[in-house]
Amino acid sequence: MAEKLKRPGGELASRPLHFFWIVDCSGSMYGEKIGTVNHAIQSTIPDMVDAADNNPNAQLLIRTLKFSSGASWVTANPVPVEDFVWDDLEAGGVTDLGQAFDLLAAQLTIPPMSDRALPPVLVLLSDGQPTDNYKKSLDKLLHLPWGKKAVRIAISIGQDADDSVLTEFTGNRELVLQANNAAMLTKMIKWASTAASMVSAPASRVKLEDKSADKATGSPAPALVDDLLPKDTGTAPLVLDMDNIPNPDDVNAGDVW
Repeated sequence: MAEKLKRPGGELASRPLHFFWIVDCSGSMYGEKIGTVNHAIQSTIPDMVDAADNNPNAQLLIRTLKFSSGASWVTANPVPVEDFVWDDLEAGGVTDLGQAFDLLAAQLTIPPMSDRALPPVLVLLSDGQPTDNYKKSLDKLLHLPWGKKAVRIAISIGQDADDSVLTEFTGNRELVLQANNAAMLTKMIKWASTAASMVSAPASRVKLEDKSADKATGSPAPALVDDLLPKDTGTAPLVLDMDNIPNPDDVNAGDVW
């Protein structure tokens, strides 16, 4: 474990960082899709442990939420990443995304969230369209203080996924990651898992590099998420390197879902 950061008068205590996997387990995920999700998240846990070791100012805590016909917590309580064990998910049922947002919103209040926590990381994986009225639930989630401050990433699985809904969730189209086959889904899950280590670094705000061009200058226009972290950190903005996201076009046509 890396040495704890120091400040005059004592050790800088680590802050909890909550990382949520939010997984679509509807019937359309049956077979290769849910199998790939299970394998990919299981295989990325050691990388998340390594990332946590390199960020002594954060205590990385993991939870899993699944939704299909209804929604439920797979991991009932936050688990330190070094103790986290992935439970394989099974697919079947409809896509009650709104119910997942309701359960998530209940956990992003104070309490149970600590006022010392770092911005949570929410990673949503879905391959279809919501079958319930998700909008009211999403609006509630995004109006919570921790809902606003969360780093929200979505992985769009297959060509039938409703990217407009996923963009509503992320608030940034660049954070809707396209995965049209098993290899790309694995790569996207691995990239999303590294978001935890990025957000846990000390910063006064997070800067997401948006590839859309600024009309005045022609240069990329950054999307800023201000005031995410405590004001006393006194460091430069943190950049999530969007250029390192795997290219969704790097797939064989025959492999596309």
